[in-house]
Amino acid sequence: MKQKFLFLLLLVFFSSLFTLQAQIRETVSWDFSTEQLDNNEINLVFTAQIDKEWHLYSQHFPDGGPIRFSATFTPSDQYQLIGDLQEITKASTEYDDIFEMNIQYFVREAILKQKVKLLSETAFSIQGEMEYQTCREGECVMFTPDFEFKVNASNAESSLDSSSEVKEKFSPMKNPRKEYSSLWSLFFISFTFGLIALLTPCVFPMIPMTVSFFMHSSENKRKAIFNAVVYGLSIIGIYTIIGTIVAVTLGPSFANWLSTHWIPNILFFIIFLIFAFSFFGMFEITMPGWIVNKSVSKEDKGGIAGSFFMAFTLVLVSFSCTGPIVGSILVKSAGGEVLEPIVGMFGFSLAFALPFTLFAIFPSWLNNLPKSGGWLNSVKVVLGFLELALGLKFLSIADQTYGWGLLDREIYLGIWIVIFTLLGFYLLGKLKFSHDSEIKFISVPRLMLAIVSFSFVVYMIPGMFGAPLKGISGYMPPQTTQDFDIAAIVRDQSGTSSNIREAELCETPKYAEKLHLPHGLRGYFDFEQGLACAKEQNKPIFIDFTGHGCVNCREMEANVWSDPRVQKILREDYVIIALYVDDKQTLPESDWVTSTYDGKVKKTLGKKYADFQITRFGVNAQPYYVLMDNEEESLVEPRAYDLNADKFVEFLENGKREFQNR
Repeated sequence: MKQKFLFLLLLVFFSSLFTLQAQIRETVSWDFSTEQLDNNEINLVFTAQIDKEWHLYSQHFPDGGPIRFSATFTPSDQYQLIGDLQEITKASTEYDDIFEMNIQYFVREAILKQKVKLLSETAFSIQGEMEYQTCREGECVMFTPDFEFKVNASNAESSLDSSSEVKEKFSPMKNPRKEYSSLWSLFFISFTFGLIALLTPCVFPMIPMTVSFFMHSSENKRKAIFNAVVYGLSIIGIYTIIGTIVAVTLGPSFANWLSTHWIPNILFFIIFLIFAFSFFGMFEITMPGWIVNKSVSKEDKGGIAGSFFMAFTLVLVSFSCTGPIVGSILVKSAGGEVLEPIVGMFGFSLAFALPFTLFAIFPSWLNNLPKSGGWLNSVKVVLGFLELALGLKFLSIADQTYGWGLLDREIYLGIWIVIFTLLGFYLLGKLKFSHDSEIKFISVPRLMLAIVSFSFVVYMIPGMFGAPLKGISGYMPPQTTQDFDIAAIVRDQSGTSSNIREAELCETPKYAEKLHLPHGLRGYFDFEQGLACAKEQNKPIFIDFTGHGCVNCREMEANVWSDPRVQKILREDYVIIALYVDDKQTLPESDWVTSTYDGKVKKTLGKKYADFQITRFGVNAQPYYVLMDNEEESLVEPRAYDLNADKFVEFLENGKREFQNR
């Protein structure tokens, strides 16, 4: 039974590594007002009320990321803009692993102001267009509404043009962004850590001792159970208060600084190293003796007070084992929300307190507990290896944010391969630490854990040569930091796939000098050009509505388009047309289109095809995949974000079959 606990511990770690329909959303409501200043100057005030869980991207971060907020004013000789549009609300900052840059965004509210000098005393309008993107965990949507301020020198009022109601008719696209998809997932992860903490040498022996104390010090069983319940609730309260203090004193803005700045990330990396060294037995992390002694002296009071101080004593004396785990939860949960540290600590403490209460209510269960021994130290050492591996993530964040080049992908992978190889040898008894007991033989569960560890090492080795390692890609530096990528080298040097695809192209694709398809695929970026080629070759059309700032498009390309079956079908059976809805290239006037949806003239490539997607298919979600014949008739139901490659292959095969039957 001893080894089962260790087996569950490592199993939880590995399972944690490998774990659209279009709809109308109203994500932001705008209020437009003015502020009267001196000398015929006013402020145009843009106030955005952002729905809970959504965020609006700022103006200020580099190109190559999501859609930044922008406001374009229609030129007029009746007013003059003074300076740039100012962000009054301070934007939060977060490092984005997909775009490999710091991204700034607003939550709940955003206020922006543009100073204007009025040059006319008659009433007139200040008009323009906004462009912005809002996202939440799993969904994003892009908007391009018009705005209008009706002003004069003595009085100013504002309004939002009716065309801005377009924002209510757009549909979301998937955009996974954070490590914890919800507070529930954080709760269950923290709960699991609480169960793991019970298996440490500082805590496990305390279970029978504590329960025996309640049973022998109370006059009757009912009172003993009551005191045990108070004891358990006290443990929950103490740890939850710790989380509350972290949330209240640090807050979301500080948490955002923690998640992006190099100083806290390096500090967290060092903390994880210290925790790992402590678990390896190099030293013990303990509370000062005077604090523990003072708490112990209060235990004899009895009743509720005695139960509370006994719980407080347990928290203090177990700190050398639980401190690293609690610290890890607080570090991992400090990602920007006030509730996260509280929920994290509540989940941890609930699991931590549960057995003490249950064993007090059912004391006969104590007979089934395994004896304390060397296996408890093995749990600590395994935790040490995991702390060492996971701590590298913080160093990687700082490295990627500031471009130090310390932890390229293959270096990161190399360190993980060494760590989990050593873990495997430790589980086989080939590596020992100072506090380890003599191992006379290897039990079956311990052998299975070693097999899991070595199998994980074998899984990672191809990553040294450019394999994507999709199961742990969220923990790794970006693929672009890989110096040696066999697939890319073969594709670039041989040019085999490109030559095959070039032979099927009817003409040189427009915009190909800037726009590209992934995995060496070739196609078109102009619908009319691609349609003409499909008619010439009598092939069906694969339309990919995509964008430079589309997170999910990159996810689909990495996880689904990379499938050899998908690539084979796309190369041989379809004419690919990738339509970028956010590209800024200005079109020649002959290619401009007037929208039947909002009546506006679309002058850029992105706006033209964003409007095409809205007017033709009624959605504005990317990625969005459409199969049609060369008469522009849909073949099957379009698809959106879905990382199931088998379903995507079925989607392509069904479209091909329907085309052949027509």
